[in-house]
Amino acid sequence: MAGGGAARSDDPPLFACEDIRLELGGRSILHGISLEVRPGEVLGIIGPNGAGKTSLFEVLSGRIQPKSGRVLFRGEDVTRLPLHVRARMGVGRTYQTPVVPDELTVGQTFKAARQAYRPYLTRFDAEYGAELVHLNVDHDEPTSRLETMNRRKLLLACLLMRRPPILLMDEPAAGLINSEVDEIDHLIRMLSKEMNVAVVIVEHRIELLETIADRVMVMDAGEVIASGSLTDILRDPKVHAAYFETMDDEAAA
Repeated sequence: MAGGGAARSDDPPLFACEDIRLELGGRSILHGISLEVRPGEVLGIIGPNGAGKTSLFEVLSGRIQPKSGRVLFRGEDVTRLPLHVRARMGVGRTYQTPVVPDELTVGQTFKAARQAYRPYLTRFDAEYGAELVHLNVDHDEPTSRLETMNRRKLLLACLLMRRPPILLMDEPAAGLINSEVDEIDHLIRMLSKEMNVAVVIVEHRIELLETIADRVMVMDAGEVIASGSLTDILRDPKVHAAYFETMDDEAAA
């Protein structure tokens, strides 16, 4: 991941999707979703529960095939490629719940990740990943004993040691306290602005997106209802009706 800096609007998209439509169990989940993200850019995605955000990530990462539409990586159509192939190409993904292999130690987890597929990596690559995310735990420590933040760091380190050019991050601040959210903030900014990684992030914490997102896309009921700067998004009455009023109702319940 070579240094790069902020994305320019005239840069070609690194990763994109066009008119994604998804049906699951006979229900229409996504209705023509399109997005694009450039190297060094952070695209935030917000929306109420059930908006289709995680379903979109399932399609982008290759876990689920869409009914129609295309997913493009470096201009190549990867729509029909499965998750493991996209991962080898450099499409990294994190999940809302940081599930680690509880039966392994930290060191064994790194080894499994290093040898997951060719080219096999060395322990120095694992050290590089751990240093990037400031994972300061004993490699003999069972992963089952790690707190949420260190679980997230471990999983991120396993991804970053392979230098992915894009990260799909599903609620990376979930379950974290404020000081840990600040760490995530600094890490994402470092990856995007210093290492030129493209980041697409689903996140409910507006204060985090306010500091890291170059653009924000709002989803509701499987559709994009607004897109632009966070400042403009927050002024949009459609967004308030679909997202913020829903959050108020959930908090009052």
